Amino acid sequence: MVSIKSMPEFDAARYLNSETSIAAYLTDILQANDAALLAAALGDIARARGMTEIAKSAGITREALYKALRPDSAPRFDTVNRVCAALGVRLVAQAIQP
Repeated sequence: MVSIKSMPEFDAARYLNSETSIAAYLTDILQANDAALLAAALGDIARARGMTEIAKSAGITREALYKALRPDSAPRFDTVNRVCAALGVRLVAQAIQP
């Protein structure tokens, strides 16, 4: 019998290897309407792309990026926008169908 403790922890960053997979992941996360979950998802994507490079592109320190994108954070919109730009994605609005 396999113990849960012996199972590796799931890491979404391992699967975020294309713009399409990143966009699909963010779209799903945004539907949850949870700022902390969005921060964690952006952190997953930034880890997949390289935190140092994303921090440089976003114009913030690597430490500040880690802090802003930890699972329990609520980053400012400016930070989310800068990180999205550094990741090569943008958040878009979509009409809710009745």
